[in-house]
Amino acid sequence: MIDLYTWSTPNGRKISIMLEETGLPYRVHPVDLSKGEQFKPEYMAISPYSKIPAIVDGEGPDGAPFKMFESGAILIYLAEKTGRFMPSTALSRYETLQWLMFQMGNVGPFFGQAHHFLRFAPEPVPYAIERYTKETARLYGVLQRYLAEHAYLAGEYSIADIATFPWVARFEWHKIKLEDYPNVKRWFDIIAARPAVQRGMAVPSKP
Repeated sequence: MIDLYTWSTPNGRKISIMLEETGLPYRVHPVDLSKGEQFKPEYMAISPYSKIPAIVDGEGPDGAPFKMFESGAILIYLAEKTGRFMPSTALSRYETLQWLMFQMGNVGPFFGQAHHFLRFAPEPVPYAIERYTKETARLYGVLQRYLAEHAYLAGEYSIADIATFPWVARFEWHKIKLEDYPNVKRWFDIIAARPAVQRGMAVPSKP
């Protein structure tokens, strides 16, 4: 059994989608970020960075419980644990990892900053809004061009798609119209129709 510590954010939903896709049994432990629950000592013992998501796998690599934080690392771990959503051949594996790193290093940080300055900043900061919305649009352009010739980010549906989808799912938050990026919209709609993705996007359930 895997214990998932999460909240209703794109990073959290990466892992609930992956768990639903793989069929691994798991328990959900909501970590309410609005209440600062990520800073509780018992949670920091699992995630020293005080971020979600984190997991505790009751059957880790050596058979003992194993703790993990950082969503990209968790996705790789779960893919290797189950043998799913990570190609076995070297070239395809590296292709998957490079798009996973593209999400971790670009899509997540820049989309997240666009969310913050467009929705949550206590007062408008024009420079930050312009900087992060422009970079967000540029990243959509990267996806648009690549997906013109590829069905998924790494040849076949993989952890790269699972990592990127929940961020694109908030396109309205960063003032993007998916219709302006038809290849991204095609990719998005195909993934959004997957039952496991729909279940994963609903975690944690509303009280």
